[in-house]
Amino acid sequence: MNYLTLENISKSYGDKVLFENINLTIGKGQKIALIARNGSGKTSLLRLIAGEESVDGSSARILIAKGIRIGYLKQEPEFDPQMSVLEAALDSDNESIQAIKAYESATLKEDTEEIQKWSSKLEDLKAWDIEVRVKEILGKLNIKDLTQIVSTLSGGQQKRLALAKMLIDEPDFYILDEPTNHLDIDMIEWLEKYLSSKNLTLFMITHDRYFLERVCNEMVELDGTQLHTYRGNYSDYLEKKAARIINEKTVLDKTKRLYKKELDWIRRQPKARGTKAKSRVDKFDTIKEAAHKEGDSQLAPIEIDSSRLGSKIIEVKDISKAFDDVNIIQNFTYKFKKRERVGIAGANGVGKSTLIQLLTQEIKPDTGRVVLGETVVFGHYTQSNLDIRGDKRVIDVIRDIADYIPLKKGMKLSAEALLERFLFPREQQQVHVSKLSGGEKRRLHLITVLIKNPNFLILDEPTNDLDILTLNVMEDYLMTFPGCLLIVSHDRYFMDKLVDHIFVMKGNGQIKDFNGTYSEYKESVKAEQKEKGNTPSKIEKPKTTVTEETEVRKLSYFEKKEFNEIEGLIKKLEQEKEKIETQFSDTSITPEKITEMSIRLGEIRNEIEEKENRWLELSEFA
Repeated sequence: MNYLTLENISKSYGDKVLFENINLTIGKGQKIALIARNGSGKTSLLRLIAGEESVDGSSARILIAKGIRIGYLKQEPEFDPQMSVLEAALDSDNESIQAIKAYESATLKEDTEEIQKWSSKLEDLKAWDIEVRVKEILGKLNIKDLTQIVSTLSGGQQKRLALAKMLIDEPDFYILDEPTNHLDIDMIEWLEKYLSSKNLTLFMITHDRYFLERVCNEMVELDGTQLHTYRGNYSDYLEKKAARIINEKTVLDKTKRLYKKELDWIRRQPKARGTKAKSRVDKFDTIKEAAHKEGDSQLAPIEIDSSRLGSKIIEVKDISKAFDDVNIIQNFTYKFKKRERVGIAGANGVGKSTLIQLLTQEIKPDTGRVVLGETVVFGHYTQSNLDIRGDKRVIDVIRDIADYIPLKKGMKLSAEALLERFLFPREQQQVHVSKLSGGEKRRLHLITVLIKNPNFLILDEPTNDLDILTLNVMEDYLMTFPGCLLIVSHDRYFMDKLVDHIFVMKGNGQIKDFNGTYSEYKESVKAEQKEKGNTPSKIEKPKTTVTEETEVRKLSYFEKKEFNEIEGLIKKLEQEKEKIETQFSDTSITPEKITEMSIRLGEIRNEIEEKENRWLELSEFA
């Protein structure tokens, strides 16, 4: 059964065309993610489907199956500000939910007569399982004070409340705009399991790539003004998109050669032409347009020459911090080293931002001290610091700070080139800031931090409201960043890719320094709980350090054999990779063959990465 059908859908704002004559069908049970750059029309498309915006053109049609209920999670939720949290969460015309609402309200008021009345009603409706679901969902999303008035909630709390309301209501068709924003990692992992384990129909925008991988079974990418559909999860999307780009590049190369040939023919022809010649001339314009299309280009990595960082960076000496009776940090000591890449993980409200403020000396510890090295230059990206004047052009915002970033070997990366790298083409650099989308403004704010050329970069939730394409660009940039990197993020994929150890803020002032990625930490917690029979321990045993392990750990006979063979295997894979890449220049190969080669190329790259990681792992003990 088709829940949604889009036919010939177009949308423009002035001269800006977001999408043009796109078609899409969503059937029952499909879980589809929409991928596109910020400002390209993702949210506009969701608003069209939800009936909050009108389409362009008389031939456009949006068909929604009769009788299905749609739930729409917006980026900015709308509630009656005078409602209580409970009233807002249970604001539904569903009879069972209305009964739950009345029962919970009576319970809060301790009205025995009303409790009995609605208890009987719930029995009649067989709706007690709904009450269990309501309490589970509210609890998992850390919504505790059900009497609090909605107007007193923060933006993040209202987003969580809106998500809870939708999950409680259980619509037939979920439309979700960035559902993981403002959730901590535990909440995201719970929501991931909730959505993936149920036979739901959903269409969503999210930048969380692990979430995409585990929840969705189809990706739809809005590229230019058109939609491209990819069956499968996020890994399948990456593989199939790479094949599409290679195929398009091959076709573009062929078209350019044909254009050159036709251009030579036209220049040689006399003015008087026959019917066949005129037909060929008419086709020339079509070939010319196709030949001048721009394909996706891979940017070469850049080597930033950040300001010199001395041997003393940040030394944290036995610091503690509390607010009233709440311990945030207790007796924490750490010494940062050059090129450290540290993540900070923990539940919302546990004190991650406070730790950053202590490190940057914005606030002082109650006891202990933080010593900064003289050469430290902070670059601090925060969610709240978006104070950019709307009447300024994008390029002027960056040039007012600096004209370029210095690179290695005396090279420079201009402000224009940096903006282009972060997906602001030259024409958009002339646009005023007030015309940018929310995600584009965040991307611009990030560039204002990078152009200052810091040597200690602090990123506080940098992935919120940024699209996946921007995240890939940012990750590539940060992979080559030569200074220290400190990241607070709920994006597990982002953390796993960029940090090599994390500070886990466990609450009550306790900070655990874990040597590894976030995913490795979670696996270690699971293994620890399994070993202890799922009984959480109040006191954790200190983790054995890498140094201690290397003193006693030796390679076994089979590990030595594997270590000696890996280099040869990597060399063979590199040779096969080179051979395939060379074959792509052959213009006679078919699109099917190109797809087959692209898939194999992706497999080879993964094998090389796995074997290189294994080699590094074994080399520690060789």
